[in-house]
Amino acid sequence: MHVNTGAYVGRFAPTPSGNLHFGSLVAALASYVDARSVGGRWLLRMEDIDPPREVPGAQDAILRTLESYGFEWDGQLVRQSDRHAHYAACVEQLFSQGLAYACTCSRKQLEGYNGIYPGLCRNAGHTRIDAAIRLRVPQLTYAFTDRVQGEFDQHLGNEVGDFVIQRRDALYAYQLAVVLDDAWQGITDIVRGADLLDSTPRQLYLQELLGFSQPRYLHVPLIVQPDGNKLGKSYRSPPLQIEQASAFLAKALRTLGQEMPLELNNAPPKELLSWATAHWDADKIPRTATLDEASLV
Repeated sequence: MHVNTGAYVGRFAPTPSGNLHFGSLVAALASYVDARSVGGRWLLRMEDIDPPREVPGAQDAILRTLESYGFEWDGQLVRQSDRHAHYAACVEQLFSQGLAYACTCSRKQLEGYNGIYPGLCRNAGHTRIDAAIRLRVPQLTYAFTDRVQGEFDQHLGNEVGDFVIQRRDALYAYQLAVVLDDAWQGITDIVRGADLLDSTPRQLYLQELLGFSQPRYLHVPLIVQPDGNKLGKSYRSPPLQIEQASAFLAKALRTLGQEMPLELNNAPPKELLSWATAHWDADKIPRTATLDEASLV
């Protein structure tokens, strides 16, 4: 597999399952400034492939928040819901080549396997009717060097097992959609939250299988609350307030290890982003961050 070395193209890809929160802002800010600091492009993609989880109005709220925080994206917003035909063609290709297969296992059947698929349907020859589609994984370790988190490796066979690329309800899985869309959009650098670190080896395998270039990865620290839960929509993290854009941006920059002058605390969002772009140093990003360090008070 070759690493993509073309001109920098980055992206931010929120899921419209709720409003943006502080953890989202940290990821968006890092991806934006990392791209702009080298004159790169920054694309916006709405990962709306799971309608049951989508909150009405969330897409518009996300766009309004990004704009009010000073972010400007290149080109048109891409929605994954417009890309179903491409996902379907890839699933068909992988299935017809014997690289994927139909799985009829229920959640109850898979209890007790600690999230590692045991291969129950691997050689069953099920039809695709009322079945999920799983990708066969090799008994190999996939490794990469993250720009913040360092060396990371995962044995796909032992630690993941054959994973779903199309769900039983016919919705397409994140792992498939993200790999196809990043390749289609020419993404060279992926900057996102560390909660997706252990998804990366699956994506490396899919990239290899489909003949895509491997992007560089930077996984920003998760913002962890005192009880150990990550800051996110599922733990009632407060939504970003438009009127507090400057304060939140300043806190996000400090969470990312950027030593911003105190006099910029109340500067307009565009000025803060301009300073961050001129002074960006990804080597200063910490591997972890707590809610206390990234105080939202």
